[in-house]
Amino acid sequence: MKRVIYKRLIKVASKRGAAFVVLLDPDKESVVGLPEKVKACEKAGVGAFFVGGSLVQSSDIDDFTALLKASTVLPVVGFPGSLNQISRHLDAVLYLSVVSGRNADMLFGRHVYVAPVIKKLGIEPIPTAYMLVESGLLTTAQYLNNSLPLPRSKPEIAAATALAAEMMGMKLLYLEGGSGANEPVPTSMIKAVAQTCTSPIVIGGGLTTPVQVRERVEAGASIVVVGNAIEANGDISFLSEMAAAVHTR
Repeated sequence: MKRVIYKRLIKVASKRGAAFVVLLDPDKESVVGLPEKVKACEKAGVGAFFVGGSLVQSSDIDDFTALLKASTVLPVVGFPGSLNQISRHLDAVLYLSVVSGRNADMLFGRHVYVAPVIKKLGIEPIPTAYMLVESGLLTTAQYLNNSLPLPRSKPEIAAATALAAEMMGMKLLYLEGGSGANEPVPTSMIKAVAQTCTSPIVIGGGLTTPVQVRERVEAGASIVVVGNAIEANGDISFLSEMAAAVHTR
């Protein structure tokens, strides 16, 4: 299977030191002004867009994704919280397995239902080990996944979990506190995973400042995903500051 979008993300991360990705939630983003926001992200140096969320109730996710795709030359990648978040307009989709928990349906259950859909639509699947990390509050992702998060004070557990996922063939190791997390993934955990594994590490959840972003890139993150902070402050200067913090070269 060709890995066009995956290779493109990794190439950007290698060239810039890390890749900066903006997460767009159709429930929180209006289509009004979306093309302008997308152009601002491109100008700031964003490398790709993720689309989705823990609880997307919007019935027009296909229309949202189509508008986003028509507005950018960057990859548009699905970050689905449920089966109804797959759109034919996606370039690729994070094929998520919640390896931090023991909910069989999220480890390997819903995947069986959606696999034929992804193949039929010709969307590139990117096998991704998704690891929820304790963030100081019960996030939507934790609640809906019915999974305990990794304890933030136990980096060795995260490292062992990530290593197991890597040995099973996962292409990305996604550590996240969840949407609107009180605290981002600790740098000690990122370092432990980076020292144990060779697969690219994705970090998201609770990142609100350039300093937080740079610390996590220096700890070993290859892809940094920011959503809520961009929703709250999406002006070009803030986007540029966040991008500069991600890009170490």
